[in-house]
Amino acid sequence: MFSSEGLGDPETGFSHSTVPDPGSGVSVPEIIRKKRDGEKLKEEEIRAFVRGVTKGTLKDGQIGAMLMAIRLQGMGAEETLALTREMAASGRVLEWPEKWRGLLVDKHSTGGVGDKVSLPLAPALAACGCKVPMISGRGLGHTGGTLDKLESVPGFKVSQSPEKMEEILETVGCCIVEQSQELVPADKALYALRDVTATVDSLPLITGSILSKKAAENISALVLDVKFGSAALYPTLESAQELAESLVSVGTQLGISSVAVLSRMDEPVGRRVGHSLEVLEALECLEGGGPADLRELVTTLGGTLLWQCGRVASVPEGAARVAHALDDGSALRTFQAMLQAQGVEAATARALCVGSEDERFQMLGRARTQEELLAPKDGTVQQILALPVAQVLHRLGAGRTREGQAINHHVGAEVLTSVGQPLRKGSPWLRIHHGSPKLSDGDRSALQAALILGDPFPPRSKVAKTIFPQTPLKEAGSMGRPERPEQEQNLGAPSHRPADSKPVGPGRDFP
Repeated sequence: MFSSEGLGDPETGFSHSTVPDPGSGVSVPEIIRKKRDGEKLKEEEIRAFVRGVTKGTLKDGQIGAMLMAIRLQGMGAEETLALTREMAASGRVLEWPEKWRGLLVDKHSTGGVGDKVSLPLAPALAACGCKVPMISGRGLGHTGGTLDKLESVPGFKVSQSPEKMEEILETVGCCIVEQSQELVPADKALYALRDVTATVDSLPLITGSILSKKAAENISALVLDVKFGSAALYPTLESAQELAESLVSVGTQLGISSVAVLSRMDEPVGRRVGHSLEVLEALECLEGGGPADLRELVTTLGGTLLWQCGRVASVPEGAARVAHALDDGSALRTFQAMLQAQGVEAATARALCVGSEDERFQMLGRARTQEELLAPKDGTVQQILALPVAQVLHRLGAGRTREGQAINHHVGAEVLTSVGQPLRKGSPWLRIHHGSPKLSDGDRSALQAALILGDPFPPRSKVAKTIFPQTPLKEAGSMGRPERPEQEQNLGAPSHRPADSKPVGPGRDFP
């Protein structure tokens, strides 16, 4: 990734790359040694490392060694904060009109199967008066990406300049775009090497990657959907909670009102998985319908953000406001306006947002084969495992194994039953959309293993726990930005905090 030209002695490469920033006097091998041996890094050492990464003066081997040292030894809270702050400062920080102060919000999900929450959430929040400059990503591995879903809509452009983003936010209230080359270049460089050095799951590196981008967005409030379960990055609630606490603590100290919602990811979100199919289900949600678990996530996350930025007095009140925006059509109208603002022809946007499902399929297209799987025996649906479904869809062309790989937007799955519903042997329970003449025996077997039948089992809420910050924003670092208005600083909110929520403070060390 980084050129070795101009790095000095070709035998050692240390004459220039030992000191990443001229005049800093910091030795990169010494920084690596300190972290390798479990010592705490100083802020200037972290700054020197990040600047060396950004400027391309370090070798891949040095960066990889540092990443592995962080992965094995961890970072304390102060180190993680410094890393995140320096990564955010490595590129451009977006600037917004002063009149939007306190209204700029965003959401981040750690990734899941069928997770189309951003599509209805962004316009619903905009319909409630927020400004939502949502910078999203693409799918890699078995999880889908928001940008891939939106690119299944003909004409939708995910690449927008900061100036165009401001124009869309002024007229529509929300946009969903890709990360520009100007934002957080250090993250791009580090993420590419994390992927090939087995350090993707490092808690401080995840924290820095997520929050540096959000800090560069210059937002007021952030809600984090941290997923756990068999189809998530973190399999257990306990491991996901550790990440959630790190994100909330560091985000708060960066001057961003941050709350994390821990949600289950053993089963798909909703009943449709796959890019264009998830757009269809998002439209159902925007019409006030759709699956209950999708609506629960949209209203919970949206209600939390409305409370964070001071537009409502409690999270339940915020959830009700978001639900009303879904039910009265204002969120759907905002989504239609966003589609047009980001390149979709007016007739296409109108057909998607007010047309029948057949008309929507005409706009989005459909896979040439729809194949149903039948229940192997009588029983009650206990669970439908997300991971096997996602893995099969990935093999059929819905996912990518490398960055930039083309995908098939029409490949997907429709779940035709739900948890707690009785099934008779031979009844269809899953419909697969794909481009092959028929599914292979191996794929059929893998999909059938996703259906768990047994005794009646009550469905559970997707939301398991909420993590709130303990330290008010006025006591936290803010990257030099002004303090939030007084109503945004009331982050304790004991009067309406759920019983299973947990406050965190900024002083904890995260291994």
